[in-house]
Amino acid sequence: MAASLVGRAKGGTGKYGFASAAIVCQNSGVPETRIVHASDEDMKPAVREACGLLRAGEIVALPTETVYGLAADAFQPEAVAKVFAAKERPAFDPLIVHIGSRRDLARVALVPEDISETVNQLATEFWPGPLTMILPKHPDVPDLVTSGLPTVAVRQSAHPVFRAINKELGNPIAAPSANRFGRISPTSASAVIKELDGRIPMVVDGGACSEGLESTILSIEPRDGKKPIFRLHRAGPITKEQLQKFGKVEKVKERAGELPHAPGQLPSHYAPVTPLRIVEDPRDFRPEEGKRYGLLCYRGGDDDAYVRRHEWDAVEALSPGSGKLAEAAIRLFFAMRQLDEAGLDEIIAEPVSETGLGVAIMDRLRRASVRP
Repeated sequence: MAASLVGRAKGGTGKYGFASAAIVCQNSGVPETRIVHASDEDMKPAVREACGLLRAGEIVALPTETVYGLAADAFQPEAVAKVFAAKERPAFDPLIVHIGSRRDLARVALVPEDISETVNQLATEFWPGPLTMILPKHPDVPDLVTSGLPTVAVRQSAHPVFRAINKELGNPIAAPSANRFGRISPTSASAVIKELDGRIPMVVDGGACSEGLESTILSIEPRDGKKPIFRLHRAGPITKEQLQKFGKVEKVKERAGELPHAPGQLPSHYAPVTPLRIVEDPRDFRPEEGKRYGLLCYRGGDDDAYVRRHEWDAVEALSPGSGKLAEAAIRLFFAMRQLDEAGLDEIIAEPVSETGLGVAIMDRLRRASVRP
């Protein structure tokens, strides 16, 4: 079976091989969401409590190096359904499965022989870390996790708290971002509370996320006698330049109306409630009288052409003064959330150079600018 297979599985009770109705709009009815703090030095109490909830079929928000994830035991379909319900996530949008160790890959995926060497190379180079591979799924993975697809998205998180919980639980963890569907991804425990307070029982606070952008997602297409082709479904912290050592990278072309083959692929995603618009040239911005505007700029500063263009009601710089893409990636969702909470009529975003991490940043900005 080729790893690039993306057709929907047949069978089950719903259109995509599972009961897809009634899990999107339910509310868990949790009276209040608790925050449990964890640190590298003292995480055992948080790990025990989180694992107790996960084993009992509950959902918990956990820190990863990318963004905070809303976790469920991947082998408990009823728990996974709670993830979809709390997020109001449509059942056709698959989840990423996180494994505790390389040995666990065989529990969730059936790696074809023709790409096994490539999978091992990528895992050795980038795991634990922000790379997700789409592989043929193991029959033990519930169809709800993969939205009926015959493939599963898999990664191994590098965050010490998430890794400790993954190891202690003993099962893979299904965990999309811990926010309401389509909204700005959370990079702190406080951002999770703003999104999901009262919808989930607990958040494990492991501090701010170190990467700030969701993982890179790819599928692998083998080629006889040549390096494989990596189909890039989502740009992320692992860049095209890093992947080219192992294969040829080609971006997946999305088609209007087509159901997603990987998480985070819908045109409108990562979006603030406040409308966001990308303006390629500051001279093209013409404000409407009476509207409150905020600026999401790259470097900022008094001499910045975007900053000088208008008397902004709020300004957030992604990499203040220095213009470093790594810093911009870490600050992106935080800055978007700050502007979204500033009572603005519109957010104007400055584009960044589409090299390295800039590709992932612009992917998120474009999806944030599309109104559903």
